Amino acid sequence: MREQWEKDLACLIVCPRCSLRLENSAERILSIYDHEPICMRCKKEEELRSDYTERSKQMIEQWMAESELNYGDIAGYCYHHFNPFKC
Repeated sequence: MREQWEKDLACLIVCPRCSLRLENSAERILSIYDHEPICMRCKKEEELRSDYTERSKQMIEQWMAESELNYGDIAGYCYHHFNPFKC
């Protein structure tokens, strides 16, 4: 069964932050702050925040602790915080 975040990411047609309408070919990604799907323009704004690097590290550490894995997350939850998705 697909997790909710996967459905939300795949079906995102309007960015909840900036209201940008997304075509199927548009990339979407999960926010490292609230784990909601956002457009790439909003992701670029996240990356400019002074706490982005530290928050990224915390998110990865949290994911590793919760999943008890010390290696990649191929096309999974952690992966989609750093790699865009297209429909």
